[in-house]
Amino acid sequence: MSTLSDLTAALTGGAVEVIDLTAPLSPSTPVLQLPPPFANTIPLSLEPVSDFDDAGPFWGWNNIHTGEHTGTHLDAPSHWATGRDGATVDKVPPARLVAPAVVVDISAQVAENPDFLLEPEHLEKWEAEHGRLPDGAWVLLRSGWSARNSDAKAFLNADENGPHTPGPSADASLWLATERGIVGLGVETVGIDAGAAGGFTPPFPAHHHLLGHDKYGLTQLQNLDRLPVTGAVLVVAPLPIVGGTGSPARVFALVEQG
Repeated sequence: MSTLSDLTAALTGGAVEVIDLTAPLSPSTPVLQLPPPFANTIPLSLEPVSDFDDAGPFWGWNNIHTGEHTGTHLDAPSHWATGRDGATVDKVPPARLVAPAVVVDISAQVAENPDFLLEPEHLEKWEAEHGRLPDGAWVLLRSGWSARNSDAKAFLNADENGPHTPGPSADASLWLATERGIVGLGVETVGIDAGAAGGFTPPFPAHHHLLGHDKYGLTQLQNLDRLPVTGAVLVVAPLPIVGGTGSPARVFALVEQG
């Protein structure tokens, strides 16, 4: 049998499970909230075009109103100042959207400290146990934050000092961008940076370093607890918006069973 035939048989027979890592996209999906004077993107809304009525008796359809960076979405390099001349979402090579995934579990630390920062030593410790981060792989940061998806206030977790959510430090962001040949970083939070990252040097270092080095970001993932530490394959399907800086995306993991 061919490789693709083997994969098809494994999917049909249940030897490979398809796990949806995408958060449902609705008007209540939490959206990043930047402080004034910065502008914010809009949440999802649907505008009916017809609903089996006089405007369209046999069909129902809607216009979609939302931002490129709403819900589970892909950040393209052109999203950030350091990557502004890089690939827009329609120019991302499809082969980079189907890639192996590794899971770095920080959920225990985040349960104790929502401001927890991933540091290079955490990644080096992971490599000592599981091997070098593979070239061309997604690094998925499992924080347990997706448990808050249905409560926007808890998900954004902001107070008078700003949001309190986990993410990579400036050093870890630079390490991931330059020391390993990864495709990108995936997180369960609203963005690939920690909540306090606006005050880091440089500001928002995950965006600064990763997108500036032709890596990608994936946000608001869920079900990372169902993935093995290594061995899964990620399938990322953004809309090919011409000139887009990102896109809502459906994200799947292929996981061997047994």
